[in-house]
Amino acid sequence: MSPLSPVPASFPRALVPFLDLLRCPTCGAPRLSPAPGALRCPAGHTFDLARPGYAAFLTGARATSGDDAPMVRARERFLATGGYAPLRRAVARLAAGTRPHPATVVDAGCGTGYYLAGVLDRLPGARGLGLDSSARALRSAARAHDRAAAVSWDLFRPLPLADGAADVVLDVFAPRNPAEFHRVLRPHGRLIVVRPTPRHLAELRDRLPGMVAVDPDKERRLHRALDPCFEDGGTERVEYGLDLGAAQALDLVAMTPSARHLEPTGTAGRVTVSALVTVYRRRPVSPAAPRTGSTRTPPPAHGGTPPPGR
Repeated sequence: MSPLSPVPASFPRALVPFLDLLRCPTCGAPRLSPAPGALRCPAGHTFDLARPGYAAFLTGARATSGDDAPMVRARERFLATGGYAPLRRAVARLAAGTRPHPATVVDAGCGTGYYLAGVLDRLPGARGLGLDSSARALRSAARAHDRAAAVSWDLFRPLPLADGAADVVLDVFAPRNPAEFHRVLRPHGRLIVVRPTPRHLAELRDRLPGMVAVDPDKERRLHRALDPCFEDGGTERVEYGLDLGAAQALDLVAMTPSARHLEPTGTAGRVTVSALVTVYRRRPVSPAAPRTGSTRTPPPAHGGTPPPGR
């Protein structure tokens, strides 16, 4: 379906395919229209397009929302070294399992768009939308791939998307909102969740005792939260050793939540990267399933914080 208004020349091309899928974050109205430097809903609510190309739906959000600039720069440097490339390949391969042509992929908590870009590379013709609360990360996500668009959003709130908008939802080291993921996925859509195991970066935590640890109860809580909306379609463990130089180790610490409360230190050496990647299938709608909510309570100061090693 084509947009209702002519698309200005400066409008981000990757956002155009999502105009019929996005919903006004203020009133829920469908069919947002492009305008110079903005998106408008039929009721007149207007949302700016940031200069880097993402749509600013989080009006009035705190400047410190999400990852700050030093964390994002550290993540960009670390990911550019290929340290998490095996994880990226696993996510892309599982996303490509069963899909229509072309697929719509939503990356919830997209960060810099690293994993979304990997999926789009694997799915020719697919379109991708990244959601994140960090303005700094979204600057990179909006440029991560020529078929990737980006929108600022808080995952703990109802997503600004139509019912059944997505074929795939990615959740890579990010907060989860099971009921909203269920709502925006199509009936045969899939949710791909990546989370660290207790072995993830264990050697680095031993060398830096102040680093955030992985909750040993994480798996039980995850499956309890997702079970009303999704069924487990299979889990793959991605685990390998990674030799870190001092600069790479420094960036790996600086890109995690640990950087908020300890001084990042470059501690060279070998670490274990260990994560579980699960494909979840959407259950039929259940009257007992909650319509909103997430797997954890949002922190008061900076929105969703990723687990160690995002």
